[in-house]
Amino acid sequence: MNDYLIEVDEFYQLLNTKPIFIIDTRDTEEYQESHIPNAVHVLDIFTYLCTRGNGGFAAMVNHFTRLFSKIGLHQTDSVVVYEDAMDNGYGRSCRGWTILKYLGVSDVHVLHGGFRAWQKAGYSTTTEVPELSSAVFVPQVRSDLIVTAEQMVEAIHDPNIQIVDCRDYAEWIGANSSPYGYDYCPRKGRIPNAKWIEWYKMMKIKDGIPWFKSEGEIMEVCASAGVTPDKTVYLYCFKGARTSNMYIALKLAGFPTVMNYFSSWNEWSRDFSLPIEEGYPKV
Repeated sequence: MNDYLIEVDEFYQLLNTKPIFIIDTRDTEEYQESHIPNAVHVLDIFTYLCTRGNGGFAAMVNHFTRLFSKIGLHQTDSVVVYEDAMDNGYGRSCRGWTILKYLGVSDVHVLHGGFRAWQKAGYSTTTEVPELSSAVFVPQVRSDLIVTAEQMVEAIHDPNIQIVDCRDYAEWIGANSSPYGYDYCPRKGRIPNAKWIEWYKMMKIKDGIPWFKSEGEIMEVCASAGVTPDKTVYLYCFKGARTSNMYIALKLAGFPTVMNYFSSWNEWSRDFSLPIEEGYPKV
């Protein structure tokens, strides 16, 4: 276990030593079919969109403060977040890590390999939904994890900051606006001066399950895109999920300063005062 991930066997053993608040971020139907015992279903971790147009970070903090209070989460709880697999949920468990950390929960880990790894290890699942008691969740916002649109604008021409686009290829070249559809966002393209590292490249498949690559392999991927650990990295995708996945990957590889533009393209594309590049990137 490190500051970001927990392996399945470690997680199973930890369950026998102390209380763990388990959060399932998968779709409702998947959770109802089977889930890790005592896991609480919190789909909002993936679906909630944070932009200046809907109140920004203040509204997001209020939303999750109410939600976490309703499900009985305390800021001092040890939390494990999981999704189905690390490559098919757009990094939703990692997005959960970001949200929980941003609101001040210090002991948070993503289940490495996700629900598939849990099943592969032969551990039990259930359809029972745990009974919840409400609590008073008190957020302590950590602004050091997230950058704003204003900071991204300043970063475009800052030689000490590397902007990295984590989206899929069609989004990167401006052929698609988002994973939600061709015209979901009003503009297609990318943030000027961004480098591109598709988030899938942070993972490798073993026994049919995607895992994060090793530190050396992650460094090689970054180096091939011209991204180096000696400069600050600002990440963006569509809504802060894939960026959260890559944030963890870069931190695992030893990148010292990484920031997540959590509102990402869903916000940037809707503000026509913000600059974009369109078409195929210049080589």
